[in-house]
Amino acid sequence: MSVKFVETALRDGHQSLLATRLATEEILKVLPELDKAGYFALEVWGGATFDACLRYLNEDPWERLRQIKANTKNTKLQMLFRGQNILGYKHYPDDIVEKFVEKSLQNGIDIIRIFDALNDLRNLETAAKATKKYKGHLQIALAYTTSPVHNVDYYVDLANKAQDMGADSICVKDMSGILMPDVAYKLIKALKENIKVPINFHTHATSGLAPVTYYKVIEAGVDIVDTALSPLSGGTSQVATEAIATLVGDDANLDFEHMENAKDILSKIKDKYIENGILNPKALTPNPKILHSQIPGGMISNLLNQLKDQKALDRYEEVLEEVPRVRKDLGYPPLVTPMSQMVGTQAIMNILSKERYKLVPDEIKAYLRGKYGKAPGEIDPDFRKSIIGDDEVLNHRPADDLEPQFENLKEKYKDIARSEEDVLSLALFESVALKYLKGLKDEVVEFTLHTGDQS
Repeated sequence: MSVKFVETALRDGHQSLLATRLATEEILKVLPELDKAGYFALEVWGGATFDACLRYLNEDPWERLRQIKANTKNTKLQMLFRGQNILGYKHYPDDIVEKFVEKSLQNGIDIIRIFDALNDLRNLETAAKATKKYKGHLQIALAYTTSPVHNVDYYVDLANKAQDMGADSICVKDMSGILMPDVAYKLIKALKENIKVPINFHTHATSGLAPVTYYKVIEAGVDIVDTALSPLSGGTSQVATEAIATLVGDDANLDFEHMENAKDILSKIKDKYIENGILNPKALTPNPKILHSQIPGGMISNLLNQLKDQKALDRYEEVLEEVPRVRKDLGYPPLVTPMSQMVGTQAIMNILSKERYKLVPDEIKAYLRGKYGKAPGEIDPDFRKSIIGDDEVLNHRPADDLEPQFENLKEKYKDIARSEEDVLSLALFESVALKYLKGLKDEVVEFTLHTGDQS
């Protein structure tokens, strides 16, 4: 059976291993070879790339996308989109979500992979409708996790609902790399028996089990797999494309010569990030412990950093044991952004304050009020009341309470925003985008003055 490949090195690969630091210039160096290799799609945008362009690389993420599109003639471009959160960490109004989808497709994206941290499909409605409206390929991703409420039947039901929303394909998104091979086989098999649209599989190599899991999902009949070219594979990234393509054989329909050329280019780029310390060798080391703790690698790093700041590294094991208890109290949310950060912070507070829930972050209170969406499992009413008292709990879609914002921002920044894309950058990362755009404006003024002095 033919298996299609999505190459993730230019998005998830460098986000997982290089703190999303690949510059546009570096991406463009490897792009021509990848474009000729025969991939189903190249994942090149979304996730943390947008923020990183503005915050760390002094680049315009929209211009990056346009340049990638101009240099990709044979392959579809894909992005990751956090539903109502878009690429940020809070819910945005519907007009911002729709406009972002429109501009993403207009500037070069073909496939938009949309997911919600709670698998609350209400939070995907606006993005899904906009993707169909503007003629993009709508892929709805199911955030995989394990709990008493997350089983094969849960995901089949979720996939059916996603298909009814107009999904052109469904992705099983195992962010933590915790999907066991036998369960993966059963899940993909059940989806293939119940879902008409293609099934895409995404996991990470974090636990060390991923190569076996890929083998089992291919055996179960999966249509598309996410892999990363070898220089940016392994550890917290995906499994190497070349390895899985070799496993699949001729049915992979990939050109190994072009992949080898791309690998050589990317290897030289990777060397720079090893030398400057951005690529930490620890990120390449498997962490099988997460198969027991169910805590993703990025979350573990975050917990260690927080405990180090509090001079409480000796309490690390206690915090690890507290995480599953907090997750149970909160109705078993998947440990993916932003829920992983919220659950981890609450676990640390519970341990360090010596009394559980003596201190509760505002984000947890908002979650318990339903402002992030519906919890996957039931939350004990007495527990909820102990945190938020008699505050109202939303039963409707959280974004229904948000007023349109795009036109107001457009007017507010009319002197600095050069385009609707700039307005969207300001909507998502206001202070960072403002600093970037002011810098551009200052450069233009300095250039004009300098030119004037010469004339």
